[in-house]
Amino acid sequence: MGKLALAAKVTHVPSMYLSEMPGKHQGCREAAIQGHREIGRRCRELDVDTMVVLDVHWLVNAGYHINCNDRFEGCYTSNELPHFIKDMRYAYRGDPELGRRIAECANAAGVGTRAHEIGSLELEYGTLVPMRYMNGDDRFKVVSVAAWCAWHTLEDSRRFGAALRQAIEQSDSRVAVLASGSLSHRFNDNGSGEATMHEISREFFRQVDLRVVDLWRQGDWKTFCAMLPEYADLCVGEGGMHDTAMLLGLLGWDAYDQPAEIVTEYFASSGTGQLNAVFPVPA
Repeated sequence: MGKLALAAKVTHVPSMYLSEMPGKHQGCREAAIQGHREIGRRCRELDVDTMVVLDVHWLVNAGYHINCNDRFEGCYTSNELPHFIKDMRYAYRGDPELGRRIAECANAAGVGTRAHEIGSLELEYGTLVPMRYMNGDDRFKVVSVAAWCAWHTLEDSRRFGAALRQAIEQSDSRVAVLASGSLSHRFNDNGSGEATMHEISREFFRQVDLRVVDLWRQGDWKTFCAMLPEYADLCVGEGGMHDTAMLLGLLGWDAYDQPAEIVTEYFASSGTGQLNAVFPVPA
């Protein structure tokens, strides 16, 4: 019998990789990196064997998609921000069996989903950045789920999350699920450059983000789920915040009542709102 061992919402800002590099930005994202390492440490303590990443940097236009190759290996440069992430090497084991099971459960629930084992289907940095700091020793197998769902409803993503939970419980795996995406996601205007790398793009976005973090800390998921569609729209949620809808679908949606633990406090990055938060899994 499989088990959902850990659930979290995590940042994947590319400045985390830049933070490793010698120069004026070295160390600028140390708190976020340490948050990832803490989540990885907890996964080791919980004897997790697979990490499922809900990746808002993987854009899909129809259906739900899972990358469940048996091996991921390569050298990644971001086509979005090549001056932040370039030549980042990675190597992780995959979990095709779990990926296929997720697709089977989602399809049975009426949510059209495909599991892919295609060698040339590469990982996006919404998966690669968290894995770099949580899974640098290849301790965990990896499954990546497309969560930039351009033409999908949040209700369907909620249903996908519920099917994901069912698939985990039908498996033989101990699984951590990571919703990899930001809170508000309105980038700074072009030309603002490095001077605003640590600022929010609009004060409105910061204030709404901070209210959301308060709701999460209180465990007020009824209020948050009710406001999620407007929040994702008005605050330009990354990937439509489908990663968050999937995560809450996994946990029970507005019936979930556990207060989130903020592992890395809210911070602004190139105009966007970010954090690392663990969502306790009820016993």
